[in-house]
Amino acid sequence: MIIALGSDHAGYAYKELIKARLADEGHEIKDFGTHSTEPVDYPLFIRPAAEAVARGECERGIVLGGSGNGEAMVANRIRGVRCSLCWNAESARLGRAHNNANVLSLGARLISAELALEILEIWMATPFEGGRHQRRIEMLDEA
Repeated sequence: MIIALGSDHAGYAYKELIKARLADEGHEIKDFGTHSTEPVDYPLFIRPAAEAVARGECERGIVLGGSGNGEAMVANRIRGVRCSLCWNAESARLGRAHNNANVLSLGARLISAELALEILEIWMATPFEGGRHQRRIEMLDEA
């Protein structure tokens, strides 16, 4: 799978950890930055990652910041992106199963690295359930 990654300075260390894990699992990574812990404006890195998912260049995306809130907001402004801000295993499972989230947002200052990797594994492995949830996804796309 081709995965877009984007982060601000606060999410940089987790981005690198996630990039290594995904590469070890055989995924292709498109890293949109940032590439250090120097302070940056997160929309400059999150928007291109989300746009790559919306265009179909990447099958999924992962965005990271201090809380993950701003990153999710930026990603969700892109038509065709369904970004889920996840903070535990169940939010990751439901984001995929019920909402067919194609972008994951994580807050590096709010969860441990171990939990971030657990969320990643669940989010990557959980299939979309379809059914009644598909109708709701279609409603989102109409907005």
